[in-house]
Amino acid sequence: MKKNLKGKWALVTGSSRGIGQQIALGLAQLGCNLVVHGRTQENLTATLGMLTDFDVTVHPVAGELDGEAPLNAVIEQVNKVAPQVDILYNNAAISCPSTPVFEFDMATWMSVFQVNVFAMVKLVNAFGPGMKARNWGRIVNVSSGIADQPNLAPYSVSKAAVDKLTQDLAFEFKDTAVRVNAVDPGWIRTDLGGPDAWDSVESTLPGMLAPVIVADNGPNGDYFRAQDFKFFD
Repeated sequence: MKKNLKGKWALVTGSSRGIGQQIALGLAQLGCNLVVHGRTQENLTATLGMLTDFDVTVHPVAGELDGEAPLNAVIEQVNKVAPQVDILYNNAAISCPSTPVFEFDMATWMSVFQVNVFAMVKLVNAFGPGMKARNWGRIVNVSSGIADQPNLAPYSVSKAAVDKLTQDLAFEFKDTAVRVNAVDPGWIRTDLGGPDAWDSVESTLPGMLAPVIVADNGPNGDYFRAQDFKFFD
């Protein structure tokens, strides 16, 4: 998948490892400048080392996404290091322990929704208006194909909310060159996906880049499956 993103700036949340790290590497290959995000600066060391091979500008931003104050701090850091955010890649997410569906406490529901949904809303509110004003942007929300697992209900329901948010945002941007889409990476062997997952983290490319490189009048409010693209260049 080839597209020149030289001069564009992308924020990739949760890019210290796993799928987010692959997304950052893929964007760098396309010439995109990056703000990579992780919970701590130390966690970003490996990603930053990998990105030195590319002729792009990279800034690390560290912080939690689990509340209003830490989110505000992350947004403030991004605004300090990047002139703008052209591509917002909402990758960061948490899951929950496998639990009988009726036994989840509200604290678990709230913590999962805070990171997986509310943080996404906050970041879209921070950077979406600028994309609309410049009449160009890409917002990519990482979803999941999880189904029939009530034992992981807070996680699966949060991803259903992500899908609906994607559709609503797409309608908001429908008359612009801002495209908003969701993408399912597949069942991937990561800390979140677990060791028994079907696919390697490397298999998420180039599919995770597909929602970024769509045409300005291309898919909007759609649901991509990264594994459908794993045999493409």
